[in-house]
Amino acid sequence: MRPNPTGRAAAAALAAVLLFPLAACANDAASVSHSGAAPAGQKVDGPKVKIMVGGLDKVIYLPAMLTQRLGFFAEAGVNVELMSEPAGVNATTALLAGDVQGAVGFYDHTIDLQAKGKNVESVVQFSQAPGEVEIVSTKQAGAITSGADFKGRKLGVTSIGSSTDFLTKYLAVKNGTSVSEFSPIAVGAGQTFIAALQQGSIDAGMTTDPTVAAILDKGLGKILYDMRTPEGSRAALGGLYPSSSLYMNSDWVEKNKDTTQKLANAFVRTLKWMSTHNPEEIAAKMPADYAQGGGEQYAAAIKATLPMFTTDGVMPADGPKTVLAVLAAFHPDVKGKEGSIDLARTYTTEFVDKAVTG
Repeated sequence: MRPNPTGRAAAAALAAVLLFPLAACANDAASVSHSGAAPAGQKVDGPKVKIMVGGLDKVIYLPAMLTQRLGFFAEAGVNVELMSEPAGVNATTALLAGDVQGAVGFYDHTIDLQAKGKNVESVVQFSQAPGEVEIVSTKQAGAITSGADFKGRKLGVTSIGSSTDFLTKYLAVKNGTSVSEFSPIAVGAGQTFIAALQQGSIDAGMTTDPTVAAILDKGLGKILYDMRTPEGSRAALGGLYPSSSLYMNSDWVEKNKDTTQKLANAFVRTLKWMSTHNPEEIAAKMPADYAQGGGEQYAAAIKATLPMFTTDGVMPADGPKTVLAVLAAFHPDVKGKEGSIDLARTYTTEFVDKAVTG
């Protein structure tokens, strides 16, 4: 049957409306040059799945491209087409519109969408920490030493309503600064973020690797909050904060369990591979143009971010509660609805528990 273009357009429009308050998923240096589809992997006799990634060259989403580069999708018996958008919200929009079967982005979208009546679940949890870093301009490092000093400041975020925006607001309020006492500034990611910091358009901001590595290498900023590790997540947010994941529509998962299992097999195998290889070995498997600051800097960025990843794809036990608490502090669709959010429906461990990685 020929697809109905009118229906598809309506679905995309609805998805955009649903996701407007939760704009770009937190993060970082995905450049326009990486938008679109990635080169196809090895073809096998198996199902085809399209996965949209909120920035293929972001280190926090590294398992997506790495799985393809290692050939694990093909060995699991599934044909995966990886597509890239610079923001996670666009990946989720594509998922809701039916343009793709899976999305790689922040787990917090599943909670946001449930509050809006949509059932989306994390199938493989890549990470147990945000992978985010609050960077303070070197010129302001002596004056901004905690969220208590955010008052009157211009703070960079990916976009207004993004996960970086939410986390920034949470860090402010946690330290006694009202969200009305500072100015969140949308500065995008990568080079635009670096330029804003360098030019003084922002006093501090939240971003991820490889942007963090580039800023530190240039001496443009200093780390205030480092949430690339479980310890850093607990210190800043009060617990583990699962972020990057493969999430899918719950109905699709239920109807395509064999295909979903193949995807879980491939991704869990990659996570285990990452846990037994050093940053240089991981970097060597990635596309050469992802190392925009050079091979050594890229490997350093991977090294700094590696602690955020799980080794088995399993959702950390208390992680969802932390994410819900952060969203409930500011998100208009979640605040006041904490009691009606069924966290058990925002993720599943069914497939990672049965993952065959050999």
